[in-house]
Amino acid sequence: MSRIITNRGVSRRAVLRGLGVSLGLPVLDAMSPGLAFGSGGSKGAAKPSGPTRLCWVYVPNGKDMPNWTPKTDGAKFEITKLLEPLAAFRDQMLVLTGLTCDKARANGDGPGDHARAMAAFLTGCQARKTGGANIRAGLSADQLGAQKLGHLTSFRSLELGLEGGPKSGVCDSGYACAYQHNFSWRSETTPMPKETDPKAVFERLFGSSSKNEAVNAKMRRDARRKSILDYVLEDAKSLRNDLGGADVNKLDEYLASVRDVEQRINRPQQESSFKPTMPVHKAEPKEFAPQAKLMADVLVLAFRADLTRIATFAFGDDGSTRSYPHIGVGDGHHDISHHGRDKTKIEKIHKINFHHVTQFAYFISKLKEAKDGDSNLLDRSLILYGSGLGDGDRHNHDDLPILLLGGGNGTVKGGRHIRYPKETPLTNLHLAMLDRFGAKATRLGDSTGLLEGLS
Repeated sequence: MSRIITNRGVSRRAVLRGLGVSLGLPVLDAMSPGLAFGSGGSKGAAKPSGPTRLCWVYVPNGKDMPNWTPKTDGAKFEITKLLEPLAAFRDQMLVLTGLTCDKARANGDGPGDHARAMAAFLTGCQARKTGGANIRAGLSADQLGAQKLGHLTSFRSLELGLEGGPKSGVCDSGYACAYQHNFSWRSETTPMPKETDPKAVFERLFGSSSKNEAVNAKMRRDARRKSILDYVLEDAKSLRNDLGGADVNKLDEYLASVRDVEQRINRPQQESSFKPTMPVHKAEPKEFAPQAKLMADVLVLAFRADLTRIATFAFGDDGSTRSYPHIGVGDGHHDISHHGRDKTKIEKIHKINFHHVTQFAYFISKLKEAKDGDSNLLDRSLILYGSGLGDGDRHNHDDLPILLLGGGNGTVKGGRHIRYPKETPLTNLHLAMLDRFGAKATRLGDSTGLLEGLS
């Protein structure tokens, strides 16, 4: 077993190992120095505290802004129709109005708002208008954090998504597809492709560090139809003998969560009989909600085991043509986002927006439920939700729909609607998140300083 049990406690890097499996552990009381084993910890010993996690969730094509933005500022803001799924998390939510992604605007480059919105959202940089290989955007906020603190975890960062797309060619008005299908950038010329298959992410997180070993082990497990947990039972049993009752319960609950996610991932998905009216990418999942929930659950497991502390999660690529027949919207999202004030189209956009917020609320609820030392993952996290477009019909990049959820380890005071002066850079928020994460930086793209008023 790759763990260290001494009078100093269980190593925070402890893992359970088996055939091609490396299963990280959640934060346990026994991970605090000086805890006595078998009794749940020595009296008066400090509870373990967890690190801060950061996640940026992107949604495409803007929002139905009249039903998004509260009319009241401050702590007495009203829960608007589109924020209703998040009402239970009001006290840990900031609604941020007035933030702008200026580099998503044309700034002399003509059409291409969707490509620019995606490329500039985390970078604050103007994407070079090219359909060739000479792409250029900028270092994104998540990768800046990964550069500074990514070495502390097994994975510097995770780049996740729910919609695939071409990695080369021209996609939006002369812009390379790389801009429209990535919003994480390791450097100004290197986008970070997102993984859209929850099963692949799960295997990557909990498989062996050796790729060949992991592949061979997976084939053997699949042939025997066994769970990854079947191969770490011996390690888990040995660890239980050294834990107090509270930690045993935490461990069992965590292992049950891993098994539940694994079983759902391996469950065959039913084919939909619906034939979309708009073209969709071949990599697009068959149904949005199950895929979104699975990906959220896998990400929560990664945060719980401290496999990574930084993630990006794209619900869709800007300009997405995905349809949502299961909620009664058979039209492509992008097409109806150009609603021209048509009441029927606006109603459909509202349904899509509400559906996205509902899936996001599921992610937030799982973070809230996940214990992390003496707190929970939501208290330990900062989760940004937003889009690089305001109103999809106007294609505006100011007054963006932006939410910030989580306590950031006590560094953020939620329960408010904050209205910032017009043209306040969105990148100022990214810098403020990084600052609370412990990755201080003085500049990101078009930033002018740390966003104030979050504490």
